[in-house]
Amino acid sequence: MLVMNPTEPNNTETLSSKMKDVIDVLALQREKRNTFQKSIIIDYTKASDHFTVSRFIFECGLKLNVHPLTIATSATLYHRFTKEATPQGYDNYLIASTCLYLAGKAKDDAIKIRDIMNVSYSTLHRGSQLLELGDQYWSMRDAIVQAELLIMRMLKFQVTTVHPHKYLLHYLRSLQAWFGEEEWSKYPVATTSMALLQDFHHSPAILDYPPNLIAIACINLSLQIYGVVVPLMDECDQQPWFNVFCKDLTRDKLWEIMEKVMATYDDEPETRDN
Repeated sequence: MLVMNPTEPNNTETLSSKMKDVIDVLALQREKRNTFQKSIIIDYTKASDHFTVSRFIFECGLKLNVHPLTIATSATLYHRFTKEATPQGYDNYLIASTCLYLAGKAKDDAIKIRDIMNVSYSTLHRGSQLLELGDQYWSMRDAIVQAELLIMRMLKFQVTTVHPHKYLLHYLRSLQAWFGEEEWSKYPVATTSMALLQDFHHSPAILDYPPNLIAIACINLSLQIYGVVVPLMDECDQQPWFNVFCKDLTRDKLWEIMEKVMATYDDEPETRDN
């Protein structure tokens, strides 16, 4: 992962070269990720690191057809719990399944506990049959109920989340007005920004920054990917576009968050060192 050095903001040529290298790396990683998702089925029984468990949450959420915000909430709850919990002290996949169940309640996207159990079990144990009513079914159901109480206590019953998504939508709508409908439609900045934001939820670093700054970082990274320059900035005394939304945000901090977003892709199974 190339680390950007923001100490020379006036050297446009150097900065552009560095950013191009970073974007090339990111594009390659996303290309690998898309290929990986289409061609490889993850065996979750062989790994339980935070990235893989987060991928499990996303896969189960998609199978359950829940709202993207519910999935993001579930991943956030999982990262918050593991931050507070003793390492290796719990079954990460049980906690992940329970976080998905709890997130459904928090976002009013109700998911039946039986559906959570069946999808989680069949995703964790590929090719298995649906759980039948019996000892295993009731044992797993009781484990989720108990884990829900544990998570609630660990998080001090604070399970509502202020997501970057609402800031992202607000900033994108404002940028769309700056660009104009015709110019804005030429670039998939909005969809790419949302994809980057969702992917960032695979990383515990999602907890380290305010949601509005994460939203700005995802948008700025998307703009850099497509080489798009925000219009009307010349009239703002060369003020960066993001300072319109957050006056105190510096380039250093913005690039730091962007690097964290890109570093998420380094944890993909096909990019890890063997």
